[in-house]
Amino acid sequence: MISIVLRHAMVAALAALAVLPAFAQKVDWPTKPVRFIVPFPPGGTVDPLARLVGARLSATLGQQFIVDNRTGASGSIGTGIAAKATPDGYTYVFVFDTHVVNPFLIPNLPFDTVKDLAPVMLVSTAPYAFVTNVAKPYKGFADVIRAAKAKPDTVTYGSVGSGSLGHLMMTLVQQSGGFKIVHVPYKGGGPMTVEALGGNIELAVGTVALLTPYVKGGKLRAVATTGDKRSNALPDVPTVAEQGFPGFSALAWWGILATGGTPRPVIDRFHAELVKIFNQQDVRKQLSGTLGMDLVVSSPAALQKFIVSETARWGKVVREHNIRAE
Repeated sequence: MISIVLRHAMVAALAALAVLPAFAQKVDWPTKPVRFIVPFPPGGTVDPLARLVGARLSATLGQQFIVDNRTGASGSIGTGIAAKATPDGYTYVFVFDTHVVNPFLIPNLPFDTVKDLAPVMLVSTAPYAFVTNVAKPYKGFADVIRAAKAKPDTVTYGSVGSGSLGHLMMTLVQQSGGFKIVHVPYKGGGPMTVEALGGNIELAVGTVALLTPYVKGGKLRAVATTGDKRSNALPDVPTVAEQGFPGFSALAWWGILATGGTPRPVIDRFHAELVKIFNQQDVRKQLSGTLGMDLVVSSPAALQKFIVSETARWGKVVREHNIRAE
């Protein structure tokens, strides 16, 4: 009788082991330095996120996690390098929301954003903010619209690049509001912010994560945010929807991808280590409290579903408004 019980217990234990997630099994990774490709220049939000994660993983896993900035073409150059890397679990890319727009803007993109890359995690989202230098006369979004209607093509706004979500959002808002302002694209959030701080553009469109420190520091004034509710980082700033554009909502996002074909046990191990990092209170405070990111920390499957949805949404805007990369 005892042997039967033990036999049943062993069968149940083996069955339980069979359904354990892959990352719970022993994976001999990493055994050498890991490369984190950042397809944007320092000074934005993608770079500090990658460096934070890299430093924590280097400390806990005993291997170097090296941030490699490969900038250009709205993030597609660095992402392409990751897509064509050896799929051995030692190359990852930190992508921004431009990832889902690039296939519609860049002719003959030399990689497939779905087939050549494997999802790891949707790290976080955040609303965008429309900001102006505090020396400018705009106290709210309505002031910007009035100025643009009074003197068409004289008010300027900067974004992180042609076809960026900031550019696409402003395209929709201008169409809905019946006004026009001049788009000035930059090669990342860092250069755009420098120009806004210098007063060289009337308005800048960037993530709350990027611009909140300058707003709280009294150097920039936020006139609107783009979420479906007010940002926790800027609770006194009304949304675009509150200022005459009901139903309008759009979010920035940050995700991590691996080279397509990377072994799933390695991705799962990496994912598990990332979960540990983003559950650390000081990390959550830095990303959420300081940068205004809303942490998601998704599964790989959830990131894939999100990418498919965002690609369909913003690809439609690019096609309908005939937007081209500059």
